[in-house]
Amino acid sequence: MSALSGKLKAFVFGSPNGQEVYQDLKAADVPVTTADCRSCAEPCDQDHDEYPSKLDIDMDSDMLGSVKPYRRQVVISTGKSDWANKVTEEEGTLAAFLDAANSSLSTSKKPKSNSDSSVPGVFPHTKAGKLTILNGSHKPFSHNESEETVIVLPDFKVMSGVPRTLEGAQALWKAALDPSLGRAGATSRTDNLKTWVLPYSCLILLCSHKRRDKRCAVAAPILEKTFTQYLEREGWVVQTDLQDLSSEPSLESQASPDTDKEQLIETQLKSLHVEHKALILKNSHIGGHKFAGNCIIYTPRGAGVWYGRVTPHEVESIVKHTIIGGQVLPTILRGGLDLACHGKKSLYDW
Repeated sequence: MSALSGKLKAFVFGSPNGQEVYQDLKAADVPVTTADCRSCAEPCDQDHDEYPSKLDIDMDSDMLGSVKPYRRQVVISTGKSDWANKVTEEEGTLAAFLDAANSSLSTSKKPKSNSDSSVPGVFPHTKAGKLTILNGSHKPFSHNESEETVIVLPDFKVMSGVPRTLEGAQALWKAALDPSLGRAGATSRTDNLKTWVLPYSCLILLCSHKRRDKRCAVAAPILEKTFTQYLEREGWVVQTDLQDLSSEPSLESQASPDTDKEQLIETQLKSLHVEHKALILKNSHIGGHKFAGNCIIYTPRGAGVWYGRVTPHEVESIVKHTIIGGQVLPTILRGGLDLACHGKKSLYDW
C-alpha cells in the first residue's frame, strides 16, 4: 500500500481525471479533503502491523463506484466474526427470515441511477434501493435467547427483542424497514420491540467474513486493533461490543401523543458527536472483498462512508480526517450514502 498511496494521491490530485473526481465531490457538496490517506512515513516508521504479502488485494481496479444503492442496512447480533457463506440462506437465522420478509412485503423499485452526482457510487438515502442484511459481531442484550438485537442504518438506531422467527422479521420490517417509513419508524405498532438511538459518535464496520473471502478475515482484526489505538490516542472511548441499553429509557417509553418522535430522535443524535465514543463491529460480506480491508463509517447524521484497500497505514488519517473531522478521503473512497452536506463542512453537521 505504501507505493499505492502515493500513486493514488498523485492520480486524484495531480491528473486531469483525478482533479475531476475531487471537483465532482466538491460540486456534490461532499466534505472532502486533500490530505494524504497515509500519515506514516514510507517505509513505515511507526511499527504498524502488516498484511501478509500473499493477501492478493486488487490494487489496479477502480474502486470508486463499487458501492450499489441501498435504502437501509441492518446489522444483526450474532456474537460471531464469521458466518455461513451466504448469511441470508442459513436456515433458522434472523437474516434468512428477514430476507424472506423483505421479499414478500417490499414493493420498492430499483432506483434509476446509482448516484446523486457525477461521482459513481455516491447516492442519497431514498425510498428506492435494496435492504442490505448483514450479520454483526455484537451480542444481543435481550434476556430471551431466541431474540436478536438489530442495528438499523443509516437511521442510527438499535432495535432489541426481535424474535428469531419469520413473524419477528415481519414485525421488524413493518416497524422500521418499510421503505415508506422515515427514521422515526411506524407511528402505530402492536409489537413489543424496543428502540434506542445508537449511542455513539460513529459506527465503524469492518468486513471479517472468512467463509466468504479470507482477505477480509485477515484484515479486520488488524484494523480493529489499529483503529482502537488511534482513537484512544485521541481521547476517544472505543467499544467492540454494543452497549447494553436495556436499562435505558427506550424511544417507545419516551414517546407520547404530544411527542414529535422524529424531533426526539434528532435531538439525541445531534448530541452524540461531542461524546467521542466509537463502536467497532465486524460484519458479514458487503461486496468488494477484493478491495480488503473494507470499512464503512456511519455518522449520527446518517452519512455512510465506504472505504477500501484500508491498511493500518491509512487508519490514522481516517481517524483524524473522517471520524473526527467529518471529511472524506477520496483516494480510498468506494462510494457512500448521504455524503452530501449542502452548505456544511462536515459529515457531522446538520
